Amino acid sequence: MDTEHDHTHLSPRPLVLVTGANRGLGRAVATALAQRGYGVLVAARRSRDAEDACRDLRAAGHWADPVVLDVTSQDSVTEAAEEVRRSHGRLDVLVNNAGILPEATAPDAAQPMDADLFRHTFDVNLFGAVRTTQAFLPLLRVSADARIVNVSSRMGSLTDQGDPRSPYHSMVLPAYQTSKAALNGVTVAMAKALRGDGIRVSSVCPGWVRTDLGGAANRAAAPTSAAEAAEVVADVVTGDLETGGFHDASGTIAW
Repeated sequence: MDTEHDHTHLSPRPLVLVTGANRGLGRAVATALAQRGYGVLVAARRSRDAEDACRDLRAAGHWADPVVLDVTSQDSVTEAAEEVRRSHGRLDVLVNNAGILPEATAPDAAQPMDADLFRHTFDVNLFGAVRTTQAFLPLLRVSADARIVNVSSRMGSLTDQGDPRSPYHSMVLPAYQTSKAALNGVTVAMAKALRGDGIRVSSVCPGWVRTDLGGAANRAAAPTSAAEAAEVVADVVTGDLETGGFHDASGTIAW
C-alpha cells in the first residue's frame, strides 16, 4: 500500500483550516462552517486546545481534526502544513483568523509610536497570515475551488479612518489598525497573484465582537456575539464573491 498517499482520515469536501480556532471568533467560525457541511481543521497553538474544540464539534455530529499551529513560528506553520499534506492531501479553504489586540489592555497604549507593540501585533496579524498562506498554498492549489479568507477589521479601512462620519473614526489603536490595513493590502496582492490559479482571496470584517480579544471592556461593550460574527465570515467563505474584495455584514467595504 502507498502509505504516502493513503489519506485514511479524509474529510468530506470542502476542507477548511481555521487558525486560532480554539476560542472566541475562531471557534465560532469553525462551528459555523462545520454546520454548513465543511470538514474543519481546528488550528491552535496548543494540542490540548485544538483537541478540546474538536471534541465539542464531533460531539455535535461534525467532522473535525486538530492541528497544532502557532502562526508566529515558521517551524510550527511548516510542520502543520506537512501534517495536513500527509493526512489529507489538500486544503480547500484557509481562514486566517488568528489575531491580537494588545493595545486594548496594554499600559500607555495611547502612545502611538511603541515599536515593540507594533512588532508584536504585526507578527501575529500580518506575518502570521503570510506565513500560513505561504505554507498551505501548495495544498490550496490541489483544490478545485480554493479560497483564502483573511479576517480583518473595518478599523483597517483607511477610508473609514479618514471619515468623521464613520463609527470607527474616533478609535485610535495604531498598531492594530495598521496591521489590518496591511493585511488588506496583502489580500489585494494575493488576489491578483493567485487569479491564474483560480484561488479567490477576500478580507472580511466580522464586526465588533464580544470576545477576549480586547479584554473585559470589549466584552462589555461589543454588540455582536461570536456566533453572529462567525456567520458573516462563513458567508464570505461560502459566497460567490469576486476575488480581492473587503466585506462585512452590510456588503462591500471601501479600502
